[in-house]
Amino acid sequence: MKLLSFAIPCYNSAEYMEKCIKSVLEGGEDVEVIIVDDGSTKDNTLEIARKYEAEYPDIVKAVHQENGGHGQAVNTGLKYATGKFFKVVDSDDWVDVKSYKKILETLRQFPEDNEPDMLIANYVYEKVGEKRKKVVHYDNVFPQEQMFSWEDIGHFKIDQYILMHTVIYRTQLLKDCGLKLPMHTFYVDNIFVFEPLPFVKKMYYVNTNFYRYFIGRDDQSVNEKVMISRIDQQLQVTKRMIGSYLAADIDNEKCRRYMRNYLRIMMEVSSIFLIISGTYENAGKKKDLWKYLRDTDKKLYNELRYSTLGWSVNLPGAVGRTISKTGYKVMNKLIGFN
Repeated sequence: MKLLSFAIPCYNSAEYMEKCIKSVLEGGEDVEVIIVDDGSTKDNTLEIARKYEAEYPDIVKAVHQENGGHGQAVNTGLKYATGKFFKVVDSDDWVDVKSYKKILETLRQFPEDNEPDMLIANYVYEKVGEKRKKVVHYDNVFPQEQMFSWEDIGHFKIDQYILMHTVIYRTQLLKDCGLKLPMHTFYVDNIFVFEPLPFVKKMYYVNTNFYRYFIGRDDQSVNEKVMISRIDQQLQVTKRMIGSYLAADIDNEKCRRYMRNYLRIMMEVSSIFLIISGTYENAGKKKDLWKYLRDTDKKLYNELRYSTLGWSVNLPGAVGRTISKTGYKVMNKLIGFN
């Protein structure tokens, strides 16, 4: 059995995917690299994937599928994964080699009867034009290099939530919890991280800057204009996460609280982009989103709507919308998330 499986979803990624592939190949025979060509049409993505499969037959699997979107590519990667642990790396991102070796050393040390359900590491915003790269770390939140549970977790800051960049899941946990991401939908990385959380009992944090998160392409899903144009998919993901939270059997209160706070951020993100768009139609969608939450679960609605973040995106009138936009710009300046 391989130690770590990487899934690399690719769609017309020929221009940059090799940097990603070469970075994860540094793991050698301990890893498998599943390159999923999601029906690329404009370049030779599939040929590049097959080139690496031919060169590294014991490590690389090149899988072609009809276009199903990022989520379906992750589903396919998980289907083919044989490693003990599973990690998604987007084709325009990469991993830091020095940190990577530390991650592998850590994964090797766990006995089979005491493996973490989730391993967490830091990530770095590789933002075009920024000389000083922002590092998101968790040394004030998690115990370092020891097994811990939800009860041992400290307080998260606004930029410290657990994202797809930060997590390595135990593969069998993902399969056992029945994770299946929706097709033809952006922003499903939130679902990937969120839905398995009630099944996570043991965690481990390595304070190393492992994942390099590239921001700078005009067509990236986190580009502000792109996010507004795809807002319906953001709403779809948010609603699914609300449903999965309410349906989940969450036996730990700190896990429940963390997931509730994650939903609070999802509601704010959806709301702020609807506000920024400035259209009458999207103003109605924001109202409908909060009505959906209220009609679905009044208690959860009250917890989210009357929080600080809930207030900040529901201020009345043109002045309220201006304040909301200003708050967003300040946070983006501080965090640099798109």
